[in-house]
Amino acid sequence: MDETDWGTQAQHWLDRLAQCSEPGPGVTRLPFTPEHKAATDILTELMHAAGLAVSMDAAGTLIGRRDGPRAAPVLLMGSHQDSVREGGAYDGIMGVVLPVLALMKLQQDGITLPYSIEILAFADEEGVRFPTALMGPRVLAGTFDMAALDLCDRDGISLRRAMEGFGLRPDTLPALKRDPAGILGWIEPHLEQGPVLEHAGQPVGVVSAICGIERHRIAFTGTAAHAGTVPMALRRDALAGASELIGRVERLAQDTDALLANIGTLQVRPGAVNSVPGHVEMTLELRSAINKQRAQAGADLADAAQNIATRRGLKLDTTRTYAQPATLCDGAIINHLSQAAAGLGFDAPTLPSGATHDTSAMADLCPVGMLFTRCKSGISHNPEEHVDAVAMSAAIEVLCRMMQTLPAK
Repeated sequence: MDETDWGTQAQHWLDRLAQCSEPGPGVTRLPFTPEHKAATDILTELMHAAGLAVSMDAAGTLIGRRDGPRAAPVLLMGSHQDSVREGGAYDGIMGVVLPVLALMKLQQDGITLPYSIEILAFADEEGVRFPTALMGPRVLAGTFDMAALDLCDRDGISLRRAMEGFGLRPDTLPALKRDPAGILGWIEPHLEQGPVLEHAGQPVGVVSAICGIERHRIAFTGTAAHAGTVPMALRRDALAGASELIGRVERLAQDTDALLANIGTLQVRPGAVNSVPGHVEMTLELRSAINKQRAQAGADLADAAQNIATRRGLKLDTTRTYAQPATLCDGAIINHLSQAAAGLGFDAPTLPSGATHDTSAMADLCPVGMLFTRCKSGISHNPEEHVDAVAMSAAIEVLCRMMQTLPAK
């Protein structure tokens, strides 16, 4: 097969997989559904075509395996098969297709490896159907909370019941915990979900870390009043205080390298055109690959909010509602991916991921790494999500070269 055809092959399989979706725009493929089953059937076909032995574990993870020498360690690669509602055709599932095609290419080229390979297609990374996520990798790492099996979807179906209906045995999940001693590492190919690679004119990039995340609920309370009768100097305007903080958030993020900040929701009461806002509740999200930097930003903004409230005569209520530390990718894996890309003539940037991935949970098991592909306009979680065939071909080539140079230590 011509080198440029591997991306076209990837697109062929991804087009087929995109049909495994609920009706409506884009791709909606939730775990333990008929759409999930249809996708695993196609992935099984692809894995068999690459000469892999295929199985499914009790967490619903589809596994394609190629054995290496006896007692050889295993390299794990892959991603997830599920999507958000009305999402794209690449997020997650492309990270399963690309490494399978890379193994197919190595097979066609007559190349054997000194270790075993497993390609994993996890069932549920997005956490859309059930209020939990990352079950597959957490099971392998031994960090899955079995109480999550009792969580229900919006139709009242528990995760346990859905898995049993899919032919799985959820009570056996603890037995799936892997021994890290026999694992070389984990590599997840994924579209960037941002515009950096496209802006740089590069088809692939190497991920340095997955950003840590923290979220805060912030509420300012002042006094609701008639907007036509209370002088400006006598108002206790909660929205004015919130607006001042929003400006501080934006300036801090713009002035701090590698810090991302977002005010995602804003609720104003009483919400009338002729009423001074008496109460505003907002959410603040901070992301950074540097844990200390993210924590310091949270503390600085909490101090700023208190100063604003005091100066404006407002009551302030703040709560940190979520915190997730950053996941650092393994230095050796970063180097192997970067060297593989450079050997093929790609000037692959090293960049952090602002989104969470299966990799963040796999880091509790073994050394991890990620390979990004560029995506059109940085769009993801959207029917317009697109990765061009050239970028997918480049990723397949990088994976092939990386696998040939990775030592079986």
